[in-house]
Amino acid sequence: MLRVFQNIGHFDPSKGEFFNWAYTIVRNAALTMLRDRKTQGFDYVEINEAMGFESRENPLDVLHAGDIQVYLMQLPVATRRICGLYYLDGFSVREISEALDIRDGTVKWHLSESRSRLKSIIEKALR
Repeated sequence: MLRVFQNIGHFDPSKGEFFNWAYTIVRNAALTMLRDRKTQGFDYVEINEAMGFESRENPLDVLHAGDIQVYLMQLPVATRRICGLYYLDGFSVREISEALDIRDGTVKWHLSESRSRLKSIIEKALR
């Protein structure tokens, strides 16, 4: 969170909402920290559902890791693959586009499509 406050002067409301901007900074900082720890030989504990974090404010908390896997499997193969590379494995749009030999815009479209489809899939499941 400190990076958010340090870079608040760089926030441009015309490019998106504050929450998304701040979330991206925090996410990238966490991924950088994990990558650094891996290269330095530190072990880290994988977060799992057995750790018992519960919040009554978020309806997605009733989901289990297995549920999310089932929802991901409902996505088209290419969209699921790109979604996994970006959100689960932490690769950047540029890294994915180079690895799969597709344009950045195509990767962004698949990410948008995965968010859109997962939203409707999860909303339907929670009804």
